[in-house]
Order: sequence, then C-alpha cells, then structure tokens
Amino acid sequence: MSVLVETSVGDLVIDLYTEETPRTCMNFLKLCKIKYYNYTAFHRIERGFIAQAGDPSGGGQSIYGVLGGEPYFPAEIRPKLKHKRGTVSMAVTGEGPGVSGSQFFITLSDDLDYLDGRYTVFGQVAEGLDVLEVINSALCDDKYRPLRDILIRHTIILDDPYPDPPGLEAPQSPLPSEERLAEIGMEAGTDLKQESESESARREREARAQALTLEMIGDLPFADVKPPENILFVCKLNPVTRDDDLETIFTRFGKILSCQVIRDSVSGDSLGYAFIEFDQKEACEEAYFKMDNVLIDDRRIHVDFSQSVSKLHGKWLQGRVQQGKVLKMKSRYRDEEASARDEKSFDMVFDTSQHSKHRRRDNRSDRRSQSPSHRRGTSKR
Repeated sequence: MSVLVETSVGDLVIDLYTEETPRTCMNFLKLCKIKYYNYTAFHRIERGFIAQAGDPSGGGQSIYGVLGGEPYFPAEIRPKLKHKRGTVSMAVTGEGPGVSGSQFFITLSDDLDYLDGRYTVFGQVAEGLDVLEVINSALCDDKYRPLRDILIRHTIILDDPYPDPPGLEAPQSPLPSEERLAEIGMEAGTDLKQESESESARREREARAQALTLEMIGDLPFADVKPPENILFVCKLNPVTRDDDLETIFTRFGKILSCQVIRDSVSGDSLGYAFIEFDQKEACEEAYFKMDNVLIDDRRIHVDFSQSVSKLHGKWLQGRVQQGKVLKMKSRYRDEEASARDEKSFDMVFDTSQHSKHRRRDNRSDRRSQSPSHRRGTSKR
C-alpha cells in the first residue's frame, strides 16, 4: 500500500505499514484522497533530524474530524517499528497525550532511536531518497522554517485497501485557495503560481523570435509550422523489430503511408524507435490510445504523437528544389530595344538607357585616348 507525494523539489513514494498501524494508515490515505495535503508546506525542517508537514489550517485534524467526528485519535505506537532515515511518523498533537491528527514527519538521518516508542511509525520512503537530501539541505530561519517553501503539490494513492468512510468525497485536484496562496512565500523548485499574462506574453514572444530565426536560416519551412497529426512516434523497441513487423501490427488501425525504424547510419543497427505515418488522423489517435505499453518482441513499447517537423521540412526543401528546376525566364527592362538585345538574360533589373549612355561615353573616351601616331598611320592608308 503506497502513496506518491509530489513535492516542489521532487517525488516521494511512501510504503505504508497497513497491518501494524491500520487506523493511522487509513487516516493518511483518506486525507491524501480528499487532497487535504495539497499545497501545504514542510513547515519545519531540522537538518539531519526531521522534515515536518501536513498542517494546512493550523489545527491539523484527522480524517475523522474532517468528516464531523473526533478531530484526533489515539496514537498506534509499535515498539518493533524503528526510526531510521526515511521513516514516516505521525506527530503528536498538543491536544492530549498520545493523539494524532494530520501532521506527520519524515526522518532525515539514521541513529534516531530515541524517537522509538514515542511516535507512530506508519510508513517508509521507498523511492525518492535523493529528494530527501534536497529537503535536508534547505536553508531555514532560526525557527526551522525554510526560507523558500517546499510544498506538497499533489498526492496520488497507488493502492488503498480501506473502504471510504461515509460522507467522504474525493475532489479532482482542486486549485489552491486565495488564502493558501497568500500563505505561500517564495517556493523552492518549480513555481506554483500560474504565470502572469505578461510572463506568458514574454515567453510567447521569445518562442516566436526563435521560430523566426530558424525560418530565416532554413531549419524550418515557416515559423508557425506544427507537427503533423497523423504520425505516431514509437520507442523502446526491441532491436530485432523490423519495419514490416510494425506495419503489420499497426495496419489494423488504418492505412499506413510509411513505417520506418530509425537505424544507425554506419552500422545499420536499430536505434530503438520508429515513426509510423497513417493516412488518417483518426487512425493515428486510435493507435495511440490502444498500443501504448503493448508487448512487441518481448519489449513493452511506448507510443506518442510525433513532435518532429522533419518530414514537413523535407517536403518543403524538395518543393524548393523542384521549383528551381522549372523557373521561367524573367526579363524586366525599361525599353524594348534593350529587352530584345538581352532576351536571354535572367533576373536582371537595371536602367538600360543609362547603361547605353555609359557605353557610348566609354566608346568616345576610347577613341580619344588613341595615340596620334596610330591615327596618322590610319590616315596614310
């Protein structure tokens, strides 16, 4: 029984001790299910000790209190469950001896056996120990509050063995309230708050400028080009999978125009991915929804819509080359006499009347520059 906790600095997977501490695990799972922890911060981080979270409202009620019952429940302390690095335990509230609500903490080091028997150990971090290192290295003030908030952004239940208590409703990942956003300071990792319109406009201008640059240097046919919607990208292929194998498998979704496994240009070995071009967009969409994670040649493949525009670019370049082969003669001159004289010229634009004047002037200069002896020799004949 596990829960995926997405934080602003990375993801944690927590395995729960459902047999040893069933009520505490049920409380944690159901709080995750109603997104109780979404956008709450690790409000106390002591380096080499603990990272504490789970208090969105200041009270930190249990799921039973949220549903109208008692806000806290007795702690399930099990002496055989020990604290070590990555242990997840319920914090003890100040409302009474040995009672728990919603707050929990994760230990950040070993050699914390003095916590054993005092707090309810109900889980262990199974994946994301590198994320714990990031949390452990957070800079904090003198009250152990991180200077940059580390938030629990989302919780996903991977396995829940408990039935829902009466009255529990699971929302679809709601956005944080205005009050919660006001509490959040400068967040570590990815920014939580939605980008402002000015920031979005700036990013759009930058993307447009980059696209125009690629268009000018010839890497894109035009700046507004978009990937084709009828080409499927297939990866994680077995090296033995061939083009005709894929075409045979995917042809049941519709007519295939091309199917190509990408290979090394030198060795000819498969690079493990391919592109499949369908005749119709609908066939491509159906293949996308039905073929992801399918087993082909003992490999589970991954499919996605192609984001490459190389095929469009290739067609565009081919069109430019073909257009160059059939260019017609163009002559744009300013008088018919020059046009007739230079009828085989291509793409030349200039003032032929001025050109003729320059030629006549140059001829007169040449005649004047001839030596007197040369002219006398000519007259004697």
